[in-house]
Amino acid sequence: MQTTGNDTHAVHPCDARLPAGQLLTLGVQHVLVMYAGAVAVPLIVGGALKLPKDQVAFLISADLFSCGIATLIQTLGVWIFGIRLPVIMGCTFAAVGPMIAIGTNPSLGLLDVFGATIAAGAIGIVLAPMIGKLLRFFPPVVVGTVIAVIGLSLMQVGINWAAGGVGNPDYGNPVYLGLSLAVLALILLINRFGRGFVANISVLLGIVAGFAAALALGRVNLDGVTAAPWVGFVMPFHFGMPHFDPLAIATMVTVMFVTFIESTGMFLAVGDMVERPVDQRALVRGLRVDGLGTLIGGVFNSFPHTSFSQNVGLIGVTGVKSRYVCATGGALLVALGLFPKMAQTVASVPPFVLGGAGIVMFGMVAASGIKVLAKVDFVKNQHNLFIVAVSIGLGLVPVVSPPFFARLPAALSPLLHSGILLASVSAVVLNLVFNGVSRESAARRAIRRAGRDFDGRHAAPDGSDDGTREAGQEMPQAAMR
Repeated sequence: MQTTGNDTHAVHPCDARLPAGQLLTLGVQHVLVMYAGAVAVPLIVGGALKLPKDQVAFLISADLFSCGIATLIQTLGVWIFGIRLPVIMGCTFAAVGPMIAIGTNPSLGLLDVFGATIAAGAIGIVLAPMIGKLLRFFPPVVVGTVIAVIGLSLMQVGINWAAGGVGNPDYGNPVYLGLSLAVLALILLINRFGRGFVANISVLLGIVAGFAAALALGRVNLDGVTAAPWVGFVMPFHFGMPHFDPLAIATMVTVMFVTFIESTGMFLAVGDMVERPVDQRALVRGLRVDGLGTLIGGVFNSFPHTSFSQNVGLIGVTGVKSRYVCATGGALLVALGLFPKMAQTVASVPPFVLGGAGIVMFGMVAASGIKVLAKVDFVKNQHNLFIVAVSIGLGLVPVVSPPFFARLPAALSPLLHSGILLASVSAVVLNLVFNGVSRESAARRAIRRAGRDFDGRHAAPDGSDDGTREAGQEMPQAAMR
């Protein structure tokens, strides 16, 4: 509350401009919380596509730069874009599986990933105003199933990392397994005994400690770090002009729908936390940035974007509601994207160090899907069991048996080799067959109820918030996305 003379001008906490020192400190904290999740996506995709380390480093720089741009637009608002709430944008884990399937397809590649990302972002911007009509096709039984499949599919990546990485002639070396286990144990110990901010950056601390241990054992290749420039620029279309494959685009558009559903719950939760309820207009502005951030990501050699849930949890921990704190974090991310030497250092983290963290991160994604499914009625409506069972089974086909569809037309590969797309199509269709189409109001209540999980409050049986928090309960750690 600011007072001048006899006039009283109320400044909403969300719009409060804190002193520069506080903005910088709190902004750095937000960046640290999301950093491990942000750089994990380019590391996973670059490693799966077997890109040289300098190209993986460029993907990391491009990722941080794009995250920063999207965060600034989301928090400050530009034209019809931006929810103007304290939100940090980052690359979504929901897109990792589909991007690997597209990038490793012999008839496609990395340029098709960027093309599908750009197209999905543009389509997302157009469809954002209609999201209310689309929510009814994505009830919790569908969303929970898809998120669970994403986590289960990615677990293969984390496990291979822990053993040294696919193609490593020393795959399964006990040193690799031991360091992976040590990183995993450290992350769990920090979560068990750490509090507040320290617990929030447990994954980052685990990776840093694992990197230091691997460096001491002489297991880190720092080639390229010394030669990398301190300052560089992220050029659009660095790898070439993107390719636009229809099925690859369809896969990425499906990812956009999933991120829209997640972001809707996230935005509703943030609005409640900062005491600025999100209406339909604000929701559409926020979802448009999911699309615009994805489009920008594709142009600047990055990937689909969404709001990061761990940063939403940090708002509850710190109690700081100013959107300018997250805007400062966005500016810091842009700056970090302009330091290639740092990106080269991150790209030097051995796969087996990432393995322990990957098991946690990907497992949390699967656990988040299970948490959503926990809200589904499996007792009175046993049809939901069939929806989940069949959809998860189909979604894991490309993981369990990669050559399963090898004899089918190559043109169908982006569809058949994407577990998330198979699971999504199966879950949506089976839900329509068994349950029909729910009302838009019911879909909104389900999404709002799911969003409550991120601010630590509990929903009453009728779906309304009872406004209570269990005594001593810590802010829940949402999945890295």
